[in-house]
Formats: sequence, structure tokens, C-alpha cells
Amino acid sequence: MSNESAFELSPANRQAGISALVDLPADQWTERWDRIITPPGVKERLLNAMLFCLGPGRKMSDVGLPVHGLILLSGPPGTGKTTLAHGLADRAARELRQRGIASGVRFVLIDPHALPSELLGQSQRGIARLFERAIPDVAHDGAPVVVLIDEVEGLAVSRRWTSTDTNPADVHRSTEAVLTGLDHVARAHPNVVFVATTNFPEAVDEAVLSRVDILEVLGPPSADAIVEILRDSLSELPNTTMDLAGDRLQSLADRLAERSIDARQVRKLVFRAMVSGGTDLALGSRALNMDDLERAISAS
Repeated sequence: MSNESAFELSPANRQAGISALVDLPADQWTERWDRIITPPGVKERLLNAMLFCLGPGRKMSDVGLPVHGLILLSGPPGTGKTTLAHGLADRAARELRQRGIASGVRFVLIDPHALPSELLGQSQRGIARLFERAIPDVAHDGAPVVVLIDEVEGLAVSRRWTSTDTNPADVHRSTEAVLTGLDHVARAHPNVVFVATTNFPEAVDEAVLSRVDILEVLGPPSADAIVEILRDSLSELPNTTMDLAGDRLQSLADRLAERSIDARQVRKLVFRAMVSGGTDLALGSRALNMDDLERAISAS
């Protein structure tokens, strides 16, 4: 399909923590894959891992070659984990459709913070409903399903980090419910792949990490990646007087890389340059130039 199609969520699914259900591929999702800059090989590995999990990998012995259908993207905020996860689902949907394997992918977004947690035992029951009823309900007909769990450390807290002396036992039971749920879905619904993100991998329970099929760590972009990101962001502007192939842009990127600036902040530098260079620049009456960008960097 050419446009994004959102399924109507039932009250039960919303209560179970599902915040969005989208039919992919969708035209407006392609940039979530194409415009996220990653180190060489990362996208290829992620795509191949997802296709393997949705295809031959789930038909193999879970002892000889255990595949849980769990991909983890780790890294600090601003490195593009969530956007890349969206793009990965869309790219996989296109590949499956192009090869005639499936018509597309159902994308499910889980909001860990929507699950009840105030009352003892409520989180555990909410997580059980999510993995035993809500996700299986979406996956019941065998169509490929990609489930995104953002900030998975909020759902599967490391039990090593917690103690029954200082934390509610509900935390431990909730993590155990996640483990049970992941195993249940892996066995009963091989058409489901989970993509999880985390800013704090050390806060994710070790038993969850052991179930991860592939882990990709996304860090601050390199100088070369910063050049690509700046060029991509600048392409949004109607006109610019910058020499995008010049040494000055590379020098600027080198300085930003030394600061370990994240990809989101690299893109925001273009915004800051636009709003710091006067009203004519903000209104598009004049073009952004390298001096404007240099001033924004110096002020940040």
C-alpha cells in the first residue's frame, strides 16, 4: 500500500499497552530508513536479521539454533534508534512484498509506561495480557508482525539492579512476566519479531539480553557521518550558498565529532543556524551560508 494505514485499536489493546498499530509499507516511512545514517553494515545486518527471523530462522530447532525474534538497538539518546526501528519494519515489509513472501508487515508500538504499575501485581498482570492476549490477537492469522518496545529497560528491569529489600517485588515479577511472554510468543507465533531500544543496556535484565538475536550499538556519528547528516538536513532548505563538497564542511564536521555530538543535535544545528541569522534567513528571504552554520556551532 502507498499510504500509512492505522488499525483501530480496541480498548483492550490500549489497556494492554499497545499505542499504535500500522500497516506497512507506507510511503512516508521510507525516509525513516533512508535518512538515518549508520556505520557501514549496520542496516544490512538488521534487515537480514529481521528477514531471517520472519523466515527460515523460526523453523529451526530452538535448541540447535535458538531464535527468539528479538533485535536490540542500544545507544544514547539522539542516535536514531527509534526512527531506525520504524524504518527497519518498513524496509522489511517492502522486501517481503517484493519477493512475494507476504503483502506487508503489521507494526505494533508498545508503550511500557502505559502499563499499570502502582498496585502490587498489576504490572505483572498487564504484561501477561500484552504477551498472552494482545500481541497474539494481532498475530493470529500468521501475517508478519513487528513489535517495537521503546525503552525496554522500563519493562524488563535488571533484577541485579533491584533488591526485594529496597524495591517492590512487583518489579521482579514484571521482569519475569516479560521473559515468560517473550518465550511464549517465540514458540506460538514465529511470525512476530520484537525490536527493542534502550538508552541504558546495563539496566536491562540479563536474561532478556541473553535472548537477543542481534544487538547493534549506535553511538555518536563519525565526522564522515556528520557530513552526510548535514548534507541531508541542508537538502530540506529551498536554497543554500554552501559548498557542500568543500573542505570547510569537513573541518566543521571534524570539530563536531570531537565533541561526540549526537545525530539529532547535528540536525538541530541547521535549525539553530536558520533562527539565529536574522529574520530574512528565518523567512527564507536569503540563503543559509557557512558563516551562519559556524556561528550556530560556536554558540552551542
